[in-house]
Amino acid sequence: MVRLIGDSELTASSVVANSTMNRERGLSGVNSYARELGFDPAAWLREHGGTAPGWLDLCSGEGRALVEAARVLPAGAGLTGVDLVGPLVPAPTPPQVRLVPAALADWVPERRYHLITCVHGLHYLGDQLGAIVRAVSWLTPDGRFAAHFDPASVRRPDGSSLERAVLAALRAAGFGYRPRRHLLLFEGGGPVVLPFDYLGADPAAGPNWTGQPAVGSYYGARARAESPSSAESPSSAESPSSAEAPSGTEAPSGR
Repeated sequence: MVRLIGDSELTASSVVANSTMNRERGLSGVNSYARELGFDPAAWLREHGGTAPGWLDLCSGEGRALVEAARVLPAGAGLTGVDLVGPLVPAPTPPQVRLVPAALADWVPERRYHLITCVHGLHYLGDQLGAIVRAVSWLTPDGRFAAHFDPASVRRPDGSSLERAVLAALRAAGFGYRPRRHLLLFEGGGPVVLPFDYLGADPAAGPNWTGQPAVGSYYGARARAESPSSAESPSSAESPSSAEAPSGTEAPSGR
């Protein structure tokens, strides 16, 4: 039996606390966002963001890519990085850059963004689908969401794979998926509803395709219909959502 845990226990687990997947990645070059995403975020923002482009980077590590982007974007740019730990080596940042140490499940933005990215960050979240739904609700109407997502990490209560059902639901909701890059894309803002209820996380799920330890996310079929308007957004959110599953929930092992 797999013991499923909630978000507060997950953030203290070794697989999350010791994650270094995205700490030093820059904007361009060999170890970069441009290489991992298949497009240069700063170039995309210059084309689509106007004079005040907004970029939200989830699981931003040291925030190097945001700092480098600030050098080539307009002075009115708003670049936000959210990371559970935040920069390990604090350094001066440009005025356009704000680095926020916070758990994604507890954080709500104050504005909408033209671009929202999560480079190899979803692997360490419990409610990956919930994070995806919340993130796209923070986009501008012509915005882009791009995140690495491993569909093999989502499982049913009995431990079997939920990969095909999740990918079908994501595509039906307007997402695109590039399997070679394991990249999930969404163009345009708006509420999204997926037919799954989060049950809890398994921090001992083992390595994913990157070779690094990752989290297994467990979901059941949604028991009732949910209105898209219930998703938190910068204009409507009043209190943070913990997305917490009861600690100690158990599910049969699928490993």
